[in-house]
Amino acid sequence: MFGLWRTFTRVLFYLTLAVGLGGLVGNGLVLWHLGWHIKKGPFSVYVLHLAAADFLFLGCQVAFAIVQAALGSQNTLYFVVTFLGFAAGLWLLAAFSLDLCASEVFPTCHGSWRPRHASGVVCGLLWALSLPAVLVPADACGLLRGGLHPGACLRYHAASIAWLLAGACGACGAGLVLFLWVACCSRRPRPRFYGAALGSLLLLLFCGLPLVLYWSLRPLLDFLLPVFPPLAALLAGVHASAKPLIYFSAGRQPGRRQPLRAVLRRALGAEGRPGAGGLALPMSAV
Repeated sequence: MFGLWRTFTRVLFYLTLAVGLGGLVGNGLVLWHLGWHIKKGPFSVYVLHLAAADFLFLGCQVAFAIVQAALGSQNTLYFVVTFLGFAAGLWLLAAFSLDLCASEVFPTCHGSWRPRHASGVVCGLLWALSLPAVLVPADACGLLRGGLHPGACLRYHAASIAWLLAGACGACGAGLVLFLWVACCSRRPRPRFYGAALGSLLLLLFCGLPLVLYWSLRPLLDFLLPVFPPLAALLAGVHASAKPLIYFSAGRQPGRRQPLRAVLRRALGAEGRPGAGGLALPMSAV
């Protein structure tokens, strides 16, 4: 039984490592092309920061997995540092989904009243808020170098869980409203990042939420379900690694072979300001 469990955990380890290395390559390509070679628009700024958060998460996951395998020991500090990138990416995805949903449901107001650098400011604030939202409860609960403070741990950990769940609910709620609006109510063409946003939200729903659950109930799950932590880590790696594949699929044209930069430019290039030209009429009305 112990040999079977050791084999299973080793398979999960190598799968997580392979997925992480592939995700590093994909997110690195997105960062390189979108950061230096493709003109950015309001929504592609979110994609750039999402790729940075996923790259940070996968980089820490791969590096700490190798260190743990080499030293043969585990440290809760590794999990906290890795979870920082995941938590930032969760709220960046929520902001991206909410902004895209608002641009589609209220195109005129969104295009007229939205500040020019709103996306960058929002992303910067979310990066800044992610640090205390993860590090403060981790320090109070003894996951860092400090000791355990039960009262403060309970309060800060509850606030951290509420913060994460608010981001997940905001992302999923905005995605649901966007899907229903485009499918049933809107006569305009699909927004440019529609497929990328919905694909990322489905990844969050099926692959990202287990890691949020593990952060919320870590001691209980470690005791009752020892298989859950490595599975949650593997699914979170899939969540961070598959987004570049969604972007490549959105920009690819069937039957044509094009350079990677052209595919990414089509999928993530600068877009016009939503609603700047007013409501679009269907071609039959024209």
